[in-house]
Amino acid sequence: MIELRNITKIYPNGTVAVKNVSLRIKPGEFVSLVGRSGTGKTTLVKMLVAEERPTKGRIILGGWDITRIKTAHVPLLRRQIGVVFQDFKLLERKTVYENVAFALEVAGYLQKQINEIVPQILKLVGIYDKKDVFPDELSGGQQQRVSIARALAHRPKILIADEPTGNLDSVNTREIIDLLEKINKFKTTVMLVTHNREVVNSLKKRVIAMEDGRIVYDKPRGRYIL
Repeated sequence: MIELRNITKIYPNGTVAVKNVSLRIKPGEFVSLVGRSGTGKTTLVKMLVAEERPTKGRIILGGWDITRIKTAHVPLLRRQIGVVFQDFKLLERKTVYENVAFALEVAGYLQKQINEIVPQILKLVGIYDKKDVFPDELSGGQQQRVSIARALAHRPKILIADEPTGNLDSVNTREIIDLLEKINKFKTTVMLVTHNREVVNSLKKRVIAMEDGRIVYDKPRGRYIL
């Protein structure tokens, strides 16, 4: 479960990015977080992964209060939350297989475990046949699949996809959204942060809209209203 209790974030320059936001996302939900640029969506995501700390309020993640999480515990938190970005953030000099394996190596997994996990994840996202290929030899959609595979390597309970289709055409966009829905069926909580009205409306799932740092809309089978 993700729970935000009266969260406010004020940056040192006085900018109020998030204003008194309270929110609860149940395990296994698929939620779209929408809003124009500068409405607080990115700040909210950064607080969930402890990249930023709230000025006020509490964040509960899986029963764990991460509001004032110690720096030493942040890597453990991030193993429970997979994050996918618009620009893929793949290592150009490593193959598809090596990109996913590297995430596990850094986390201290044994080679035997890596050898078991990586092929499973690559098959799940439909990119196993490209395991020995480098990122610049892949299409944008394929690169995003690798990015998702890397985010899933730790078997996180939560997957945050921050504008994952922003650089993709309509065909690849649909394929990535279908993949996120597939992952959600395995009881992984998915938070999709997006500007894509068509995608949000086609999902027919919960939609949370932010404006001026506040939640202005939250419906279980919502639409992109902004």
